[in-house]
Amino acid sequence: MFSVTGMQGFELFSAEHLLTLGLFFAVCLGLVLFRKQIRPHKNIVKWTIFWTLVACQVTHQSWLILTGQWQISDLPLHLCSMSSFLAMYIFWRKNVKAFYVLYFIGSLPAILAMVTPEMIYTFPHIDFIEYFLNHSAIPIAVLYFIVYEGYRVPRKAILFSYLVVNIVAVPIFTFNFLFDTNFFYLASPTESKTILSFFGSGLMYYLNLEVAALIVFSLSYIPMWQLIKRENRKRLKAFYRQK
Repeated sequence: MFSVTGMQGFELFSAEHLLTLGLFFAVCLGLVLFRKQIRPHKNIVKWTIFWTLVACQVTHQSWLILTGQWQISDLPLHLCSMSSFLAMYIFWRKNVKAFYVLYFIGSLPAILAMVTPEMIYTFPHIDFIEYFLNHSAIPIAVLYFIVYEGYRVPRKAILFSYLVVNIVAVPIFTFNFLFDTNFFYLASPTESKTILSFFGSGLMYYLNLEVAALIVFSLSYIPMWQLIKRENRKRLKAFYRQK
């Protein structure tokens, strides 16, 4: 379970991979369908998600250090790690604009990272468990904020979040150049076969990254747009009934 060389051979869409994805979507569905029953106990859900995020970060870094694998490229500076810290921050201190960014970088991107993970270990290796638990907890946190805390995201937040990510990417790019790392996958695609493998190289790779980010952000907004549209329709109906 904690071995560096054992339990390797992760297979994309294997039974354990599909079961993990199925469990994630089942939890999301349960949080939505049983929201009325869960709402009185939402603090339990809130702090369970929070401490799951904390435990995943601590466990991953501890395992790398204790097994002598840790190097500068293992700093928690990837987009999903930043999503984790951003979610933790919002749990402690409500921040609407911070949620805008979390919504776009922590929902669909985290789900895509689970669908095509950069993973070599199989279940029940600690790295497998930590990776999928962390990447599940991030969009579940987003869902919690929407369903149980009432956070909503305006359409203009697409551009706002896109600009924030690009601004953050500048020092990350510089860090990658100075220390030969690959945070945000700005230096090159992932080592394993993922969607980034089809983005080409050089300038084309960066252009495809920018376009893909905008597409992902736009697609991520569709459920929020439908939710706001539905809520506005309900308000209008309630308004006309009172007249």
